[in-house]
Amino acid sequence: MRRVPYTWLAACLAALVALTGCASRRPDRHVPPYARVPFEPFSSAAAVAIALREWRAFGELVDDAMPDREHPVEPAVKPEGEQGLWQRVGDYWWIGMDAGSDESGWTGRNDGTGRVFPPSDDGRYAWSAAFISYVMRAAGARDGFPYAASHWMYVDAAFARQPGVLLRAERPETYAPRPGDLICIGRETSRGIRYDDLPARFAGHCDVVVDATPGVLTVVGGNVNDAVTMKHVPVTDTGTLATPDGQVLDPRYAWFAVMRVLYDR
Repeated sequence: MRRVPYTWLAACLAALVALTGCASRRPDRHVPPYARVPFEPFSSAAAVAIALREWRAFGELVDDAMPDREHPVEPAVKPEGEQGLWQRVGDYWWIGMDAGSDESGWTGRNDGTGRVFPPSDDGRYAWSAAFISYVMRAAGARDGFPYAASHWMYVDAAFARQPGVLLRAERPETYAPRPGDLICIGRETSRGIRYDDLPARFAGHCDVVVDATPGVLTVVGGNVNDAVTMKHVPVTDTGTLATPDGQVLDPRYAWFAVMRVLYDR
């Protein structure tokens, strides 16, 4: 019987091991090919266009009113639970979160088992960070963004300048946000948070800057009034959210940090 050369046998075994390894490391099926490859460079233009597309899907809502935190009004029908939109929120969770996460199966009205949760319980399923994660993933951030169900996770990663993270935390009085950047506030028990408190496991919210003109930023955020909603934010003559002494110009929201996104272009 002819003996099989050892080198040939070794090469075959190595190829088999490689194939097995590839099978065990299948690409994340949550991520569409256009974002996983990606088909285009990670760009601010893509992030802005995606955020605006989602804003249009929710009816182009704009909210520049002073929030009434003392007497908040809960609408009888929330946009996030309407037909066509609760599924849209499900896309944010599915694409924005990593495969296998508990949150990846959530929607605008269901938990991961499909149970419909009451509108009064939607705070447990707040999707504003999922929206940001979705925008960044769809824009082609790949492994450069810490996809998370809570804003503090990617804010702290940006502050720490973790290797590979395409974010940098900037002070609101020194950095002028550009389209594609994120601006952040604390909410509920974290409303008094400041940049100097970072890193901190805080309750918060961040919006995507979609336009920057003299005196005002236009921003879009998820889960604002249970929808994707636009706001206009006043800025200084130099484009910063706060004056050099740290005084935030916006009387409604205490913006405490800017996440500068390191786009490919």
